[in-house]
Amino acid sequence: METKFIDLTNIKGQQRIVEEKIEMAANIIRTGGLLAIPTETVYGLGANALDPEAVRRIFEAKGRPQDNPLIIHVPSAQWLPRFCEDVPPLAYTLARNFWPGPLTMILKRKSIVPDVTTAGLDSVGVRCPAHAVTQAIIRYAGVPIAAPSANTSGRPSCTTAEDVMEDMSGKIEGIVDGGPCTVGVESTIVDLTVMPPRLLRPGGLPLEDLQRVLGEIDVDKAVTAPLEEGEQPKAPGMKYRHYAPKAPVTVFTGNPRRTAQTMVQRMTAGCGVICFDEFESLFQGHETHLLGPVNDKEVQAQRVFDVLRTFDESSVTEILAQCPDNRGLGLAIGNRLKKAAGFHVVEVEEESIVLGLTGGTGAGKTSALKAIEDLGGLALDCDAVYYELLNTDAGLRAAIAEAFGAEVFNSNGTLNRKALGELVFGDSDRLDQLNDIVFRFLRPELERRIAAFQGKLCALDAVNLFESGIDKLCDCTVAVTSPIEMRVRRIMERDGIDEKYARLRVSAQQQDDYYRDKCDRELSNTVDTPKAFRETAKEFFDRLIGQIKEDKANGRR
Repeated sequence: METKFIDLTNIKGQQRIVEEKIEMAANIIRTGGLLAIPTETVYGLGANALDPEAVRRIFEAKGRPQDNPLIIHVPSAQWLPRFCEDVPPLAYTLARNFWPGPLTMILKRKSIVPDVTTAGLDSVGVRCPAHAVTQAIIRYAGVPIAAPSANTSGRPSCTTAEDVMEDMSGKIEGIVDGGPCTVGVESTIVDLTVMPPRLLRPGGLPLEDLQRVLGEIDVDKAVTAPLEEGEQPKAPGMKYRHYAPKAPVTVFTGNPRRTAQTMVQRMTAGCGVICFDEFESLFQGHETHLLGPVNDKEVQAQRVFDVLRTFDESSVTEILAQCPDNRGLGLAIGNRLKKAAGFHVVEVEEESIVLGLTGGTGAGKTSALKAIEDLGGLALDCDAVYYELLNTDAGLRAAIAEAFGAEVFNSNGTLNRKALGELVFGDSDRLDQLNDIVFRFLRPELERRIAAFQGKLCALDAVNLFESGIDKLCDCTVAVTSPIEMRVRRIMERDGIDEKYARLRVSAQQQDDYYRDKCDRELSNTVDTPKAFRETAKEFFDRLIGQIKEDKANGRR
């Protein structure tokens, strides 16, 4: 069978051509053919919902189980009485608020809707898609369109016409290209045949939005766990393993940083990774596809099926995937990932606490880090890690030499700190240039070390905690402060330099008020010895860690 490709992208101002293509697409539906259609959620595989033979062809083309009901698509709520019995006022309320859009309502069906469309149920799912092309096709065809996602059953759903072509070329009469889907996950399904209404599938309309209109709403167990053997699904996506790439998937839920750390510890050769953008550097050497930023669930929803499908083109033997929390679109994204994994989920229970320590040089951060070690934590002096990288990372050395000249390195290849300091201290532009280079290499190394540490407490000492972006790795930031004269004296004793150079180093850094304003807490060092401050810091951190744990337990972090 030849599959027609009907391109309805980039056709502004070509009304006659648009109408001809819409009519061509609608005619495929009217004559019993199968047509892939664009929606805001995913591409659908459409047929005349009232034609039993055409609907059966949907199941055949997809390899879809016969007991998995289909959703019918209509252009407006005015079509509801044609196909549904006893439409409750609540359905029209939801339609006014959310149609056209990613919401499917389960309603009692009329006999005009054939059994094959509803899998023999006395109810039917109805939705009004928010895509002008598909709305026009429905109106031109004059019939509702039954349309599950346009992928081979079990595979990740299609969010572009190219995805559909990969799965359905030669099996169906036509594919309409309406551009990439803007939502990226299927519609939310709510059952209005029961009270209170029941969420059967999370989707592009967040549960919280539904709750604002409906008030009380139950969440079906199929949202978070598979149906039992023999149970019949009342809506698509409830029963079978869906959205799955060829390689087995394991989903990790919990705090994003902690799930990333756990995944690092479980990585083996051949593993692929789906992770949030912020943690890409942890998985170097493995095929990694990005779900999106931790806090941008709209992007995650648009990408989730793409990243799952992309892995089918790779040779990975296993896929480890980070999962967003259940708020907003996260419930739908997580549902799709868990379905892809056959609900093989690792719940990462206790997350590590990461503290960021900052403040001027000589304030006592080294003693504070030793206090962290006394408490069983991992203490990372960012300056020390930087100097370690100078010995191990040829890329970092090359970048510094290119920016500041080879003379900043000694003949044995070690950094001449004084020579580099004379170039950058007192020259803010050169200092910024050096910091940009250092931060580029330092932050990924810190992330790797935190991820590899299996304890529950880490602390990072960084003068430029905020400028470097290292603060984003931390649960709490602490300003370690001390009077300037005490800092100058400590620097002279620690580094064996004269007072002039010590004061130059202090003056090149921010003053204590800067750190106080930026940080969550302040730890003041006014004692005479490192040992005394270490004890003070240990008591401070012990109290702080207890408070952070309490805040997390109560949902305040």
